[in-house]
Amino acid sequence: MDILYKNLLAFTWQDLVMILIGLILIYLAIKKNMEPTLLLPIGFGTILVNIPFSDALTGPIKELYNAGIANELFPLLLFIGIGAMIDFGPLLSNPKLMLFGAAAQFGIFFTLCTASIFFPTLDAASIAIIGAADGPTSIAVANTLGSKYVGAITVAAYSYMALVPLIQPPVIKLLTTKKERLIRMPYVQKSVSKTTRILFPIIITIVASAIVPQATSLIGFLMFGNLIRECGVLDSLSETAQKVLANLVTIFLGISVAFNMTADAFLKFDTLLILGLGLIAFIFDTAGGVLFAKVMNLFSKEKINPMIGAAGISAFPMSGRIVHKMGLEEDPQNFLLMHSIGVNVSGQIASVIAGGIILNFFS
Repeated sequence: MDILYKNLLAFTWQDLVMILIGLILIYLAIKKNMEPTLLLPIGFGTILVNIPFSDALTGPIKELYNAGIANELFPLLLFIGIGAMIDFGPLLSNPKLMLFGAAAQFGIFFTLCTASIFFPTLDAASIAIIGAADGPTSIAVANTLGSKYVGAITVAAYSYMALVPLIQPPVIKLLTTKKERLIRMPYVQKSVSKTTRILFPIIITIVASAIVPQATSLIGFLMFGNLIRECGVLDSLSETAQKVLANLVTIFLGISVAFNMTADAFLKFDTLLILGLGLIAFIFDTAGGVLFAKVMNLFSKEKINPMIGAAGISAFPMSGRIVHKMGLEEDPQNFLLMHSIGVNVSGQIASVIAGGIILNFFS
């Protein structure tokens, strides 16, 4: 009985706050369906590591963290699954959409400058990559640069990805006029040969890795997953990568990320600042893509609906769907889905390259 009282009395208010945060993440995952495959294990893992004298922190969660997060294995394996899910067909049909993916990474570099005011350079670079809107890239960069804020960065990256439907529409509407949002972009179905689909991930890997060697693992695993999808001889393996592998790794990733979600590491002013900077990164990513589209319209005969520029962030496929939905709200006959998804998948590539550029400069 004395041991029971000792354990109960060992709880601090900080432990209880972190357990509450874990419960909130679980609530968002289940009730609001916000990135449930990741937020639920992160939330439950947060509860486990904030119970006094918990053996989870010194045992299985620590082992999972060392085995999959500390060496970046889990994020890279997850990229295989993501690559297998992506259809680059809309992008290959209209390659200029790649430009929007690049423009929508502006928030990363703006946030890097801002974060440098408050944090050491390596931590600032790790925080800036939240703007990639890409959880695995955020984890990989933060770990490689040795940031002590991996937990806060991961939670911010995935939380804001889940909050894309709330973050992006106000920014898009603020930067566009009603007339611009009504611009129609007819989609012409273009045939993309199987050879092109197979060569694309190989060429992208070679070119991107040659330019940014630090991105080789990130871009390579993503493109390898896509090659499995497109080669046509590994259908069962592609399906496994998309479902079993991606889901299993996501569970392990979420649980092990909680290793950094202890009260002493998380309940700091720095954490709130990181969450704020992450929001700034998302806002400026969205703004960068939209404004780039508006600039292109100054020189293009065929006008572009600026809203598709916002889909250049790597939150796939949420951002593409949001833009499509906003287009339908303005004009029920304006179907932007194929254009926005093409921009969205280009953002997936651009975010990985941006992560590699950050590593190239600072690792």
